[in-house]
Amino acid sequence: MSEFMRYAIYYVPRMQPLAAAGAAWLGWDVSAGCTVAQPDVPGIAALAQAPRKYGLHATLKPPFALADGTRVDDLDAALAQFAKAQAPVSLEGLQLDRLGRFLALVPVGDQTHLTALAANCVQNFDMFRAPASETEVARRRAAGLTPAQDAYLMRWGYPYVIDQFRFHITLTGSLGDDQLRVAQDCLKQALPALPAPFLIDQIALVGQQADGFFRLIHSYPLAG
Repeated sequence: MSEFMRYAIYYVPRMQPLAAAGAAWLGWDVSAGCTVAQPDVPGIAALAQAPRKYGLHATLKPPFALADGTRVDDLDAALAQFAKAQAPVSLEGLQLDRLGRFLALVPVGDQTHLTALAANCVQNFDMFRAPASETEVARRRAAGLTPAQDAYLMRWGYPYVIDQFRFHITLTGSLGDDQLRVAQDCLKQALPALPAPFLIDQIALVGQQADGFFRLIHSYPLAG
């Protein structure tokens, strides 16, 4: 597993047909670690370029380099044990929606348990995270952070965690109004009907390859 530059904890949809449709839309299958032919949609490469390398996922603990003195095998084992104690999270459903200038699948209804799961991932595995570099801190601050977000950046290495977290499965990059309308129409056709309720029943350790693309290492069921 030493071939990876960074690691993250994701929710990676594994059920079909969502996993297949999402991989095809992005052009990258995070579970298989391979490229996938994209559908015949004009301009799809540009629409999906930004999220492509991450694969179909929702971030629970954002990407991080390993801290000195820690090993990925220990991170993996800790995640396996953690998952055994966590209960699956049942959502009313997922829906396609705009988040600022991009499109994503977002939860419907109460998200209390999902937010708690993500916070637990951020906090419980922080011993494995190397501190954010000065360059990374400056880049994040350039986006304009609230005092709370800046404090989280310094404490947890990422500004949008704990109460600033919002679960989402990203499907496009930042788009103009016309592109947003086109992408939304295309995604409504490309995505399958999603089950309701929607169950978050596993979490995954993923690694970022030297080419920038993320690939599944292990997935563990939430069994608490």
